[in-house]
Amino acid sequence: MIDRKARIPAGRYRSLTDAKEKADAVTRIVTLTMNPALDLTTSVDHLEPEAKLRCGPARFDPGGGGVNVARVIRILGGTAVPIVAAGGIMGQAYRHRLDAEGLDYLLIPIAGDTRLSFTVSDGDAATQYRFVLPGPELREAEWQACLDALDGHMEEGGYVVASGSLPPGVPADFYARVARQAKRHGARCIVDTSRAALAAALDEGVFLVKPNRRELHDLTGLELADPAGQAEAAMDLVRRGAAEIVALTLGAAGAVVASQAGTLRIPAVAVEANSAVGAGDSFVGAMVHALSEGRSLPEAARHASAAGAAALLTPATELCREADVRRIERDLAALMGAAA
Repeated sequence: MIDRKARIPAGRYRSLTDAKEKADAVTRIVTLTMNPALDLTTSVDHLEPEAKLRCGPARFDPGGGGVNVARVIRILGGTAVPIVAAGGIMGQAYRHRLDAEGLDYLLIPIAGDTRLSFTVSDGDAATQYRFVLPGPELREAEWQACLDALDGHMEEGGYVVASGSLPPGVPADFYARVARQAKRHGARCIVDTSRAALAAALDEGVFLVKPNRRELHDLTGLELADPAGQAEAAMDLVRRGAAEIVALTLGAAGAVVASQAGTLRIPAVAVEANSAVGAGDSFVGAMVHALSEGRSLPEAARHASAAGAAALLTPATELCREADVRRIERDLAALMGAAA
């Protein structure tokens, strides 16, 4: 049983029915975050061992893959329902940050304390250090409650985004279970995770997967050093039914999107990077947002790549900004038109 003493208020939705009715007017997008983090970002003039380091102003954001995806979709004018497992004092703070952003969400209470992650920028070296703490251990009743809540939100033709790491106690095949649920409802499952959780989800088969180069290397053992090898590795996942769409993000080398229609390479756009935090989540959020609006896969991939690049322009843990996404998307359209 869940420890009710550790529960925190369930969030802005009074019930699953309220949440479902609110999303009925559009293609429903639901995101799932099993291991959220309250993201703290600050800076120091110079990072050195043992010294007492005086930090600059602190910024707090509600982090975690699925929540960030929902935040990006909202930035771009869409609507998504984030389902998030959180608890303890840190969970209270996390919920307040969600409320401050005006997000409609469903919080699944857990007994453990939501984790804190922090990013420190070293001004002298112009480098950024990211410290990611482990999440709380979830009991079976808690992670099963997340699956039950998700089941009540899925609809035929809708999108389910399972993103981020899994905390201790959650089985490695959890996202595979989510994918099976999505199939039963006729919904489209998008997965953005790594290692065993990614492998299990792909064994089940998903609608879309977004690995980066390191994650796909860990999965396949391939070096992925050249464009031909990158495209072939992505297409292999499509051919064997692991995913209908594979969006392989390559950082400064752009992205490769594979589907039954073939592969499409999206070039990178040169931007002055402030922070890489949130670039992958911005990519996924923009991709799902565009597909939910009925845009073609090439258009959605361009939109996603623009959002990923736009996230690099913002400081700390801030996600992409809509104006930057639109501008970069126009640049990409011109660049790809010229290349064609």
